[in-house]
Amino acid sequence: MLDSHESGDVTVVSVSGEIDVYTAPKLRDRIAQLVAEGRHHLVIDMDGVEFLDSTGLGVLVGGLKKVRVEGGSMEIVCTRERLLKIFRITGLAKVFTIHASQDAALTAG
Repeated sequence: MLDSHESGDVTVVSVSGEIDVYTAPKLRDRIAQLVAEGRHHLVIDMDGVEFLDSTGLGVLVGGLKKVRVEGGSMEIVCTRERLLKIFRITGLAKVFTIHASQDAALTAG
């Protein structure tokens, strides 16, 4: 499930459930839509995500590339150890800035 709201010039996209081969296209499309609308600073809040596979990781990396081309940024909110471990193992913990809360992500952006 996807929900988004604006906080100043930042758009927060809250994701819950699973980000896998079946649901990742919805997230990819939402990120592409936001970038097309000129929303180039995103916070992806993954605190409600229970499962993340390689397709979901690919969508996040693709989204990061999209916003960076526009001079934007993408911050990740994640506190679930299982997901944090995936980011560390894949080396993406060095690519993304991962925060413990939306507030932390919003003030960092």
